[in-house]
Amino acid sequence: MIKKASLVLLSLLAGVSLTAQAADWGYGKSNEHWAESYPMCGLGKNQSPINITSALQTNLAPLRIKYDGKITDITNNGHTVEALVSGDNKLIVDGDTYTLKQIHFHTPSENLINGKQYPLEAHFVNVDDKGNIAVIAVMFENGLRENNALNSLLKNIPTKGNTIDFTDDLSPNNLLPREREYYQFNGSLTTPPCTEGVRWFVLETPQYSSKDQTEKLHQVMGNNNRPVQPINARIIVE
Repeated sequence: MIKKASLVLLSLLAGVSLTAQAADWGYGKSNEHWAESYPMCGLGKNQSPINITSALQTNLAPLRIKYDGKITDITNNGHTVEALVSGDNKLIVDGDTYTLKQIHFHTPSENLINGKQYPLEAHFVNVDDKGNIAVIAVMFENGLRENNALNSLLKNIPTKGNTIDFTDDLSPNNLLPREREYYQFNGSLTTPPCTEGVRWFVLETPQYSSKDQTEKLHQVMGNNNRPVQPINARIIVE
């Protein structure tokens, strides 16, 4: 069943504004004009994405990811393909509890790791009860085999502006790698309004997908990656 994406997004964004609701921004050369309507995109000092390099070796506590719910809907909002979730999906970091709101994709990856860009990056967007945002980023490397979770997710992709029911029994956990060591840094949303204060956790171990799966997403989304931003005075830890 097809639903109007605007209805889903209104309910999703009721607690926190994750992206600009107006469709007045885009990628490619349009990136250069984001700051005209969204000043933080140009004035911010902790913008995302970044090239993750020279990370400081520390003893980071393991991420406590408890994604026990399932994916229920797939949305094409014109900028990305987004999976909506239901059930109990928690991320616990330093005693702070976040709830998974959605998972979306970028082709190619937005963040780079030591200068390497991956063909696909997934963002798990988590929000706490105060509206603070924490994003888990997962890179996908092209492999010889299809990724079963992605295969299930991409069987049907809605047209722009629409949402479809997702009826397979798929947990958000299935899109995460087993190894969950990570890089951590402070950043922003990678789309307008480029809000800062976002906690970023980029997993070091990539997932694998087939080239055909990556290309299927790319055909729908195009190049929807924001260019890397200056690190400035930030410290990246791992």
